[in-house]
Amino acid sequence: MCGIVGLYLKNPALESQLGALFEPMLIAMTDRGPDSAGFAIYGDEVADGCKLTLRHEDVDYNWEALAEQARIELDAEVSWFRNDTVAVFKIACPADKATAFVEEKASDVLILSAGHSIEILKEVGLPEVIANRFNLKGMKGTHIIGHTRMATESAVTMAGSHPFSTGEDLCLVHNGSLSNHNRMRLELKRQGIHFETENDSEVAAGYLMHRLQQGDSLKLALENALRELDGFFTFTIGTRDGFAVVRDPIACKPAVLAETDDYVAMASEYQALTSLPGIEKAKVWEPEAAKIYVWERS
Repeated sequence: MCGIVGLYLKNPALESQLGALFEPMLIAMTDRGPDSAGFAIYGDEVADGCKLTLRHEDVDYNWEALAEQARIELDAEVSWFRNDTVAVFKIACPADKATAFVEEKASDVLILSAGHSIEILKEVGLPEVIANRFNLKGMKGTHIIGHTRMATESAVTMAGSHPFSTGEDLCLVHNGSLSNHNRMRLELKRQGIHFETENDSEVAAGYLMHRLQQGDSLKLALENALRELDGFFTFTIGTRDGFAVVRDPIACKPAVLAETDDYVAMASEYQALTSLPGIEKAKVWEPEAAKIYVWERS
């Protein structure tokens, strides 16, 4: 089943409240996805260099040793902080160089996200538990997308939970199922796209990354996705500058959008939006089938 939610702030004055506004939205989707939960938050921008969200199975992993090694081998300034099971590294070098270092020198470390502003945090468990573990309520930022998972065709694992990121500052959450993901995965691997899981949602994220690498705008990449990704889906996509929502041509998976002068919000069910300020005066509508909705700061 699964539930997806997203919140894009148009009013900068609300950025200090992003996590507090979003937490009840995520928890409201518990009945749709009690197995695992996660979110991608955009903020705390690194203008010169990159930011990596890293995870290791060992809760006592020596992140400072990895940071010191990165300082020496990348000849770059490195700062980091730990948030429960993940560590967020800020490195004064390009993201491709930083990710290559981690993949070579710390192959047992999982890179959840890379970019300038994105942080992905996800784990197995109830959405409320995950929100508390990562202190979602206290987080600041410009926009955020999240997912609660009910695994029906695969094991309940952290790696299989959403969001999925396959490129800098790009991530995706998905409600639905793709029928041609195995063939598409093989084609994308031949194009150099790397996958960590067998989840069909990661294929969708990889497809979008490939199209962006080919020069597509986000809107054009989604138009191509509507033609080439077969199945039923609602996607919410996060980027450095904003987010997008699209449903398949049949639109059998639920979705609702709400917009005010202060924000744009998306959820699988309206009940997840009821805690937002001014929702009673918001423009509320069901996104049309195969129509692409994009909000970007640029």
